[in-house]
Amino acid sequence: MADRDELVFLPLGGVGEIGMNLGLYGIGPAHDRSWLMVDLGITFGDETTPGVDLIYPDISFIEEERHNLVGIVLTHAHEDHYGAVLDLWPRLQVPVYATAFTAGLLEAKALENRVGHTVPVTTVDQGARLSLGPFDVEFVAMSHSIPEPNALVIRTRHGTVVHSGDWKIDLTPGLGRPIDIERLKAVGDEGVRALVCDSTNAVRSGRSPSEAEVGARLTEIVKAAPNRVAVTTFASNVARLKAVAMAAQAAGREVVVIGRAMKRVIDVARELGYLEGAPNFLDEEAYGYLPRDKVVALLTGSQGESRAALARIAADDHPRVALSKGDLVIFSSRTIPGNESSVISIVNQLAEQGIEILTDQDDLVHVSGHPRRDELADLYSWIRPEVLIPVHGEPFHLEQHARFAKAQGIPEVVKGGNGDVFRLAPGPATVVDELDTDILYKDGHLILAPAVSGADERRKLSFAGCVIVNIVLDGKGNLATDPAVAAFGIPSVDRDGDPFPVLLQDAVEEALDGIPRPRRRDRELVAKAARRAVRSLMNARWGKKPLCRVEVTAL
Repeated sequence: MADRDELVFLPLGGVGEIGMNLGLYGIGPAHDRSWLMVDLGITFGDETTPGVDLIYPDISFIEEERHNLVGIVLTHAHEDHYGAVLDLWPRLQVPVYATAFTAGLLEAKALENRVGHTVPVTTVDQGARLSLGPFDVEFVAMSHSIPEPNALVIRTRHGTVVHSGDWKIDLTPGLGRPIDIERLKAVGDEGVRALVCDSTNAVRSGRSPSEAEVGARLTEIVKAAPNRVAVTTFASNVARLKAVAMAAQAAGREVVVIGRAMKRVIDVARELGYLEGAPNFLDEEAYGYLPRDKVVALLTGSQGESRAALARIAADDHPRVALSKGDLVIFSSRTIPGNESSVISIVNQLAEQGIEILTDQDDLVHVSGHPRRDELADLYSWIRPEVLIPVHGEPFHLEQHARFAKAQGIPEVVKGGNGDVFRLAPGPATVVDELDTDILYKDGHLILAPAVSGADERRKLSFAGCVIVNIVLDGKGNLATDPAVAAFGIPSVDRDGDPFPVLLQDAVEEALDGIPRPRRRDRELVAKAARRAVRSLMNARWGKKPLCRVEVTAL
C-alpha cells in the first residue's frame, strides 16, 4: 500500500495551538508526492523561552521535499499565517501566491526590516483560480479581522478540500468584500470531500457580532468622552482603524497614529483604497498641539508588548505622547492567551494615573474574527463536507469542534496534531503516519533549533543563576592557586550569613582532595567532581541548583 496514490493533509504548525500555521497538502504515492503549502506563520516567545523573539514551524521535512513543492499560498496577512515567509522562504525558494493586501504588507515588512532578499509574490484577486501542479486552487472571499481573508478550495483528482483559513460570517465587515456565501454554496454543490476548519471559537455558542456594530458603538463612546481618547487594537485590523477614524471625525476630533506597525498597515491600506472616505491620519508630532477634547490616538501595544507605544505611554516613557487623569484608553482587542500578565501590568499602570480604561468585557469595543457555533453550522450546511478536520486551536478547541461537527451530522471527523499525516482520500479519512516535528527559534539574527539555541540554559539561569569555577593544577596535580569562583544570579550569603563564594571555594577544594593526585590528570574527572560539589552545596544551603561551568587548566 506504500505506493498507493493518495490525497493527504500534513500540518506542521497550527494544530493543537493558536499560531504558527503551516499546512501541507500532498497528492501521489508516499515516495513521490507533490506538495502545496498553505500559510507559513509564527508564534511569539514567552517567559519559558527567554530571549527568543519568534517561533517558527520546523520546515525540515518540506525543505528536503522542496523539489516537489509547487508553491506557497497565503490565506491572509496575519503574522500567525504569513509571518515566517521572509525568513524561511530562502530555504524553499518556490513561488508564493497572495492577494494584494498580503503581498503589500509582505513587501513593506521586507523594506522596513532591510531583508537582503526578494520573495517573488504572484498577486491574485479574491475569486481567482490557479493551477499549481496537480492542485487547482480557488481563492474564496471570507470575512475576518483583516482585509482580503480567503478560504482555499483545493481541487484534486481525489476530490475537493476546503481550507477555511481564519473566518467568520460578517455581511457588514467595514471594508472589503463580505464572505462569499453564494460561492461557498456552489462549491458545496460540486461536492466537498473534506473541510479543514478554524476551531478558535468552537467552544462559544451563537454568532460573533459585526464590525459595523463595533464601529457604531465606538462613535458613541468617542462623542461622549470629555477628554483625550486613545484606542489600542491590532495594527492589521484595517476595518477597526477606519472605524476609529470615522468615530473621531463624527466627534470633531483628529486621529494621531502612534506606532510603526500601524503606520505600515495604514500606508498599504490607503494605497489599495481601503481607507477611502476616512480622514487623514496625523503623525505623533501633532499630538502635543491638539486640545484634549480634539484628539483620538491610535496606538500599537494591545497585547502588552514592552516596546510598543502603549507600554511606553503607560510607563510615562514616550518622548511625544502622554496621557492624563480623566483620559480614556479603549482596548479594542482581546488578549491573546499568554499575554495576560503583560496587559494587566499596563492596565494597572494606567489606573494608577487615574486614566479610565474600557475593554471588551465592559462594552462592545471589539469582536472576534473567528466563527462561533452557529456560524460553523452554517458553513457545514453550505459546503456539506464528508470529512471535517479541526485546526487552528488548542486541544480543547479541537475537541469541542470535533464533538460539535459530529452532532451536526458530518460523517467523518478526524482529529490529530502537528506532524500527523491525514489521508483524506481514497478510502476513509484517517491518520496514516506521523512525522517527528519540531520548532525553530528566531533568536536575534539567528534561526535555530531549540536544542542548540541556548534558550533552555537561559531559562535555567533565570531560575537559579550560574556559578563559574576556574581550577589551575600544577604538574603534580596540586592546586597551583586557590580555585576562582564567580557567581551570577545567586544570593550573596546563606541563611547563616556565610558568603557563598567562600563556601563554594571550600567545597571545590574538598572535592579535589577526594581525588587521588594521579587521577587529577583527567581534567574532565576534576571538572565533574567540582561541578557536583558546587551544585550539592548550593542545593543544601539555598535549595536550588544553579548552572555550573568548570574550567580546568593543567600547567
